[in-house]
Amino acid sequence: MKDFIDEEEFARFILDEDDDEFLEYQIENPRAMPQEERPRERLIAGGPESLSDQELLMVLLNSGVKGRNVALVARDLIEMLDRGSAIPSVKELSRIGGLGESKACAVAAMLEFGRRKWRGGSRIKTPGDVYDLVRHYADRRQERFICISMNGAHESIAVRIVTIGLVNKTIVHPREVFADPLSDRASAVIVAHNHPSGSMSPSSEDHDITRQLCSAAEILGISFLDHVIFSESGFFSFRQQGLLEGRKTAWQPGASPYPFQNAPVEKSK
Repeated sequence: MKDFIDEEEFARFILDEDDDEFLEYQIENPRAMPQEERPRERLIAGGPESLSDQELLMVLLNSGVKGRNVALVARDLIEMLDRGSAIPSVKELSRIGGLGESKACAVAAMLEFGRRKWRGGSRIKTPGDVYDLVRHYADRRQERFICISMNGAHESIAVRIVTIGLVNKTIVHPREVFADPLSDRASAVIVAHNHPSGSMSPSSEDHDITRQLCSAAEILGISFLDHVIFSESGFFSFRQQGLLEGRKTAWQPGASPYPFQNAPVEKSK
């Protein structure tokens, strides 16, 4: 086995050492790609929605430095943004290898402009709306557990990553999930997490945490509307499948499955 891996061409990451599970994926130098497959050319051809989060940042950053191509720099930036709830400072961004002060300033300005221009406010009516908000996390190689805070009109206040887990599981506690929604004075929440394996079937742990969150939300007076599991190919909704405790949640095509707080709740038989 080679003792040295050339980061200019590929990177190898060990994501779950505790379980001895190794997940390898390649981050290729964009200059080695056929021109039509490069992020900038694909953005021109298919629009920004056709690119992953990492590819969007690659376009923004434009280039890396010797020994660290732009894909690696973008990967590290994604990791920093996923782990924080606030916009990093220029000083923090500059700690990323290959991201100098000038590019760190450009990234910070881009993030702040996006926050001002498109902060929250999208109306969530169905699990499909939830998927639209979180699907860009589907390509992450570790589970992201996400909480969406909402007001009484079911408009999103914030979409936050609560925890980042291992390759095939994440550990989350109700106090971590509800800390920010309480600060937001949220009326309702929806949680979601990605399955890196691509499977959308809920595990026994997924059922357990859903029950815990439902109970905690009831105590706190916050409506727990759904738990959505998603991958790059689609999503699974606990509410859509009638799996939220204490509610009759059979899916009615064309109808919103997310009841407002003042709507009567029909107990399951």
